[in-house]
Amino acid sequence: DELYSLFETNGTSYVIRLKENPVLRRLAQALDSELSYLTQNDMVSYAVVYGEFLYKADSWAYPRRVVCKIEKPCGQMLHMNTFVVTNMESSPEDLIRFYCKRGNMENFIKECKSGFDMSYVSSSSMIVNANRVQIHALAYNLFNWFRRLTLPESMRKDRIDTVRLKLLKIAARVVSSARYVYFKLCSYCPYQKQFFETLANIEKLSPQLE
Repeated sequence: DELYSLFETNGTSYVIRLKENPVLRRLAQALDSELSYLTQNDMVSYAVVYGEFLYKADSWAYPRRVVCKIEKPCGQMLHMNTFVVTNMESSPEDLIRFYCKRGNMENFIKECKSGFDMSYVSSSSMIVNANRVQIHALAYNLFNWFRRLTLPESMRKDRIDTVRLKLLKIAARVVSSARYVYFKLCSYCPYQKQFFETLANIEKLSPQLE
């Protein structure tokens, strides 16, 4: 209750998942019955219903709005329940969709940790560690701009480790002339097309520097 009260006192919107329990299942029984009725003639296809109710946990000072999603996965007969508590006013379907986006954010954080070593906080100073995390986050954001603006369409969903493997960790021969230094790729480089397409996209950029 302390966490929810802190959000509400500071005017912060939240959508937080609740652990399923018998009370929540009982409050959602009408929705579960509705889903059973909707699928009685088709036990194979995917089906879902959304709803809401007020719920008060033992540790809460007062009831809060709980939004639920009950779904029957394709090819399964058992129902799956999702319960979230919220102080937002959107529809149950929109709130569940909003909550499910946290999976994307978790993937972003995981990529930042593994690809940019964001979890490396070796200093005993909290300020130093906080600044280090900010630098790693900045590097990750720059990479995302690079990925969106310059990489070929086929590579825009690749993680940083894959991009490094395809575009940076490749063999090349350095050739020097009087005025220029050239990097010549092997003619059998598997990502030669993507490499040169990326360079061409970089040349097309028109940054506005002030």
